[in-house]
Amino acid sequence: MSSQKNLSIAHKWFEAFNNHNLEQLLSLYDNDAEHFSPKLKIKKPETLGLVKGRQALHDWWQEAFERLPTLNYKVTSLTANTDRVFMEYLRTVANENEMLVAEVLEIKDEKIVFSRVYHG
Repeated sequence: MSSQKNLSIAHKWFEAFNNHNLEQLLSLYDNDAEHFSPKLKIKKPETLGLVKGRQALHDWWQEAFERLPTLNYKVTSLTANTDRVFMEYLRTVANENEMLVAEVLEIKDEKIVFSRVYHG
């Protein structure tokens, strides 16, 4: 797949996330996708930071959207190649400090198969 198509997926990802549109967000992921996040390690230690499958992603993000209704991401940088997108963005939530976040999306057959979040 081209880097342009992968950038398009990343833009759709941000649109869905910022609109808290869970179904649109999940439609970008493969059924067996995996997601790693330091926040998962803290909030759900039994996961060791990794969730697998759309249902687990659904449950994780639904809880986040309910807990953080003002959650928003501001893109600062997107870099893509033929199988990955590296994204940097500012995480904003009302009454919290902004947090710089980096995330890598691994994409195969126009679906995200793995994502990994990096932040302090």
